[in-house]
Amino acid sequence: MLGLFQHVWVAAFPTVHPRAHLVLRVRGRRTEIGDHAMRIRFVDEHGTRLLEGEGSVQFGEPPAGVVDIEAGAVLVFDLPLPQPGAYAFEITFDGDVEYRVPLTAAQVPGGNGEGTTLH
Repeated sequence: MLGLFQHVWVAAFPTVHPRAHLVLRVRGRRTEIGDHAMRIRFVDEHGTRLLEGEGSVQFGEPPAGVVDIEAGAVLVFDLPLPQPGAYAFEITFDGDVEYRVPLTAAQVPGGNGEGTTLH
């Protein structure tokens, strides 16, 4: 099952959303073959870092004649959600190119204290 979820409903705050997956497809050009530094931060609406990690993405040599290259990554997190509101994954490549993947969280009306739902 593939999907894009931008909102999480939870029974109560604070909570941790277990095993949230962030799937990345990084695209580049033939001239970008090699290792590239990557940093991912999960932040709240005030920019407070709740999670942070660093790693690298490697672009291999593509077949002759191919100019666009890609690398993929599937990252799994237990997301801390201390309160309702806006959150984002901030993804930085080579220290200067930044992308934001937004996520919002809210409490289920009449929540019974169990589980989370994605939308």
